[in-house]
Amino acid sequence: MSERNLHLVTGAAGFIGSHLVDRLLTAGHRVFGVDNFVRGNKENLRAARQHTGFAFLELDISDTAAFVAALNEVGGMIDVIWHLAANSDISAGGADAAIDLRDTFMTTYSVAQVCREYGVRKLAFSSTSAVYGDHGSIAVHEDIGPLFPISNYGAMKLASEACLTALSEAALDNLWLFRFPNVIGGRATHGVIYDFLDKLEKTPHELRVLGNGTQCKPYLYVDDLLDAILLIVERARDRINCFNIGPEDEGVLVRDIAEIVVDKACRNARILYGSEDRGWIGDIPRFRYAVDKIQALGWTPVCTSSREAVEKAVDAQVSERSGKSA
Repeated sequence: MSERNLHLVTGAAGFIGSHLVDRLLTAGHRVFGVDNFVRGNKENLRAARQHTGFAFLELDISDTAAFVAALNEVGGMIDVIWHLAANSDISAGGADAAIDLRDTFMTTYSVAQVCREYGVRKLAFSSTSAVYGDHGSIAVHEDIGPLFPISNYGAMKLASEACLTALSEAALDNLWLFRFPNVIGGRATHGVIYDFLDKLEKTPHELRVLGNGTQCKPYLYVDDLLDAILLIVERARDRINCFNIGPEDEGVLVRDIAEIVVDKACRNARILYGSEDRGWIGDIPRFRYAVDKIQALGWTPVCTSSREAVEKAVDAQVSERSGKSA
């Protein structure tokens, strides 16, 4: 292993971050994880902490000075930064814009400063479909524009992309922008399945759904996402590399997700729907991705549909919760 073969993962204890840490360690890399545990879970890093190639620091990286100072001993050895730390509660960011400014944009600004301070030349960033805004049933390509996000979360992710593309002009050899869909699976800290299961634990007789259930979006299982981003970093070597990541289908209805969750977790529960076509301000009721660009790299998801991904994710999360309650 080379002296510089160290990967820094922000949001390392989170849903996607912890899975990425495990993948990188399995591949033989050394990993330095950072998380403030606002959304992350210490249990998600249980396996990683047993690995000699893993080190961890509990830190709020929106504090730029503290982040830069904390990396003083390892900064010169960092080969790649995987920036996954962000606010993942879109509705909370809609109620208080300071949340996304701090947890989504300022964390990105801090990562950019680390790159400048320590000469890190490779950066991978978890962006989102929310940067596109509401395009209805049109399949959006990476080069569609202009981009008009309708949530503070999407706005701060788009601002983060701009911050990093500006950084790439002077300080990066490679920047990878991953525009994630709805990612689901085990170790979840948020999302529709997680929320439904939380609600059923509190009220087993009923499940109240935000919106009328007709919202339709693509869902991707976390293992498929990791296959995709690792392949992109391996094969896409332009200075700036921007990719949509998602399944080929048009998605699955929230109504179908609710029925799957109830069937697998609490069969006697009634499902009660709202009247609106969306769950909250900033929610995009229908969304489709064009994924021909990543397919051209040779990637296809193992889960062949959004519904298959949902069923697999519900099974994983129900199993996890059963283990915790046992």
